Amino acid sequence: MSKQFILASSSPFRATLLKTILPNFDCISPDIDESRQENEPPTQMVQRLAVEKAKAIQQQINTDDALIIASDQCALFNDEILGKPRTVQNAETQLSKFSGNKVTFLTSLCLLDTQSNEHQVIVEPFYVYFRVLSHAEIKSYVAKEMPLNCAGSFKSEGLGITLFEKLEGNDPNSLIGLPLIQLNKMLRSIGINVLT
Repeated sequence: MSKQFILASSSPFRATLLKTILPNFDCISPDIDESRQENEPPTQMVQRLAVEKAKAIQQQINTDDALIIASDQCALFNDEILGKPRTVQNAETQLSKFSGNKVTFLTSLCLLDTQSNEHQVIVEPFYVYFRVLSHAEIKSYVAKEMPLNCAGSFKSEGLGITLFEKLEGNDPNSLIGLPLIQLNKMLRSIGINVLT
């Protein structure tokens, strides 16, 4: 694997995930406008943003022999996109709404080869079913984990796992922010096998 790998993200969660299959890569923050376009469907939005992030990094680097990995994610509840809560009160309100309900996560993945200037992109859905939560449980969870920068107000890789009835999807890594099964398929499709 002589190519340079670049993760188009400043997320420590995505970097930790990527290390499980690629020990050596650089992280560069894409620094793009992540606003939703007018009437843009959520699936289209996360797909567009992953491609834009990858292309933004391509413009920043001075090599034509890199593979850029970019991702975006949004959470949906009752067909509404959920933002990051930012405050304790908002986190508690979000989790109260989710109690006994399903939240859908859409995680996009783009792999851009700077040599061929071609990219692959997918959107991986994942479903989180919340158990019925008491007000005391919600308050305690938010106080303990402070998930204020997490869409959906929880960290599934932490104590957030205790909020769920079940999880449903092809790749649990997509919930954290990087679909590794799909990434491995993309890499293999261009002749890169991380096991050899």
